[in-house]
Amino acid sequence: MAFPNAGAATTPPIYPTGSTSNNLASTGFIPEIWSGKLVEKFYASTVLAAISNTDYEGEIKNQGDKVKIRTKPTVTISDYRADGLLSLQRPTGNVVELNIDNGKYFNTILDDVMDVQSDLNLLSMWSDDAAEQMKITIDTAVLAGILGQANSFNRGTTAGKISGNINLGVTTTPLSTTAAPAAGKVDILSVILRLGQCLDEQNIPETGRWVVLPTWAATLIKQSELRQAYLSGDGVSILRNGRLGMVDRFTLYTSNLLPSGVAGGLAAGETSIYAGHAHGLTFASQVSKVETLRSEQTFGTILRGLQVYGYKVIDGTAIAQAIVTPG
Repeated sequence: MAFPNAGAATTPPIYPTGSTSNNLASTGFIPEIWSGKLVEKFYASTVLAAISNTDYEGEIKNQGDKVKIRTKPTVTISDYRADGLLSLQRPTGNVVELNIDNGKYFNTILDDVMDVQSDLNLLSMWSDDAAEQMKITIDTAVLAGILGQANSFNRGTTAGKISGNINLGVTTTPLSTTAAPAAGKVDILSVILRLGQCLDEQNIPETGRWVVLPTWAATLIKQSELRQAYLSGDGVSILRNGRLGMVDRFTLYTSNLLPSGVAGGLAAGETSIYAGHAHGLTFASQVSKVETLRSEQTFGTILRGLQVYGYKVIDGTAIAQAIVTPG
């Protein structure tokens, strides 16, 4: 937007109306200045590195498109009777395949003229942004891909391997979640405790557990009884320090990338909450490459990147899922 000139409605102009010298911008001696300081760009938080393991990444780093993962067999314990014939068993475990069958890329070009005339290092700026966008894209894909992959005892309205009466919600009948108990509602702390009970009944280790919440659910936690310091176990309340920390042995993470609504495979207004242990979800990246090369079709430098990866819920008993909606 050009700087405004004086007119009859404001300060009278120096030169008479209609004079060719009246428009200062037309002289060409007032240049437009582009700020060297860019508007800060903020990115969605990613959680994949915190909730998954990369135990099998090294096995496919150089070659191969899948890893066959053998699981431990379960040995049957039988009753012993004196002078009785002992039954013989040969324990066999299952084989889980981790396929490296996903790929994401970006491909940009910086023309030589733009490179010379620009006062910014565009390739560096694009590379930084592409790295963040790649993490967000892959996080979104994995979080959507594990929807419904939890063990059947760790999701649904009759969850619980032992109890069988834990309601974690299903699509079209989600848990209406609030900050405090109310008729027909489920408070957010109860949801977390239910997820913890499901994992307890599956004998999942208590250390290393995590839960991923949508941001609105994190707000409910701050409004719940845990806002009191003596209930959260911290010296300062959650409202004071803004850190969610741990609840019921879970390290809490928030994400805007959780599957939600019709686009996420759920009904409108619904979203998922995941809980589990890093043992349950594995992630492996085989190719992660960023390179520059000269364009053959024009005068410019191409910046492109590729990431080939795979993920798998290798143990559904270590993953729990709740379907919720804001109450």
